[in-house]
Amino acid sequence: MIHLASNITVKAQRVKQPAQLSLAVQLPDDETFVSFYPGNNAHLITALKNAAIGQGAPFLYFWGAKGSGRSHLLHATCAEVNARDAAAAYLSLDQFEKLDPSMLDALESLPLVCLDSLEAIAGNALWERALFDFYNRWKEKGEGTLVVTGCSAPRKLGLQLPDLASRLDWGVSFHLDELDDEGKLSALQLRAELRGFKLPIDVGRFLLNRLSRDMRTLLTTLNQLDNASFRAKRKLTIPFVKEILEL
Repeated sequence: MIHLASNITVKAQRVKQPAQLSLAVQLPDDETFVSFYPGNNAHLITALKNAAIGQGAPFLYFWGAKGSGRSHLLHATCAEVNARDAAAAYLSLDQFEKLDPSMLDALESLPLVCLDSLEAIAGNALWERALFDFYNRWKEKGEGTLVVTGCSAPRKLGLQLPDLASRLDWGVSFHLDELDDEGKLSALQLRAELRGFKLPIDVGRFLLNRLSRDMRTLLTTLNQLDNASFRAKRKLTIPFVKEILEL
């Protein structure tokens, strides 16, 4: 078993073979397909759900801006695989400097592999070669599903290894559309409902107008407000939000 420090964003679930790939880090339990507001991304979500049950295209690539939900969707896909007691691996490449490319060894044996934030290793010859070799092993194995994300289409990532960029172009690609403000409000209300409370529309609009509009910031703030509301036994109102957030 490989033991990783908790601040390293490499996660896997119930990896049973080979044994050395079982990683002792848990995926977020609140990042599922149920908690993801789809917006205009229904086709991508359907493709990922199919990937989780080994159907559809064996290789998927999707791209979107930071905070658009790429990691959430990969976590959700892994969660679907875990629910079937099957093996899935998730690797976030945005902290690749803390990792070793050997972590890719034998991942091609797993039913599902998710590689997140490919743009992070663009220009790093060692990691680009390791990913290229992994992809070739996975392709030769001919089993399982590979899902990769980036901030742009493969040819625009700045990869220095042309063969790697061309391999990424072989799969089915999707653009992850960001939510507009109304979509973000609906996403916040959905997350609030799943947490067991109601987010009034006026409070939601206030948050959108006063905070950064990226979903990670908004959802983190929503969790903070939920906890504060529970402790104070007060409903979410704009005055209460101003008090808690010191706005």
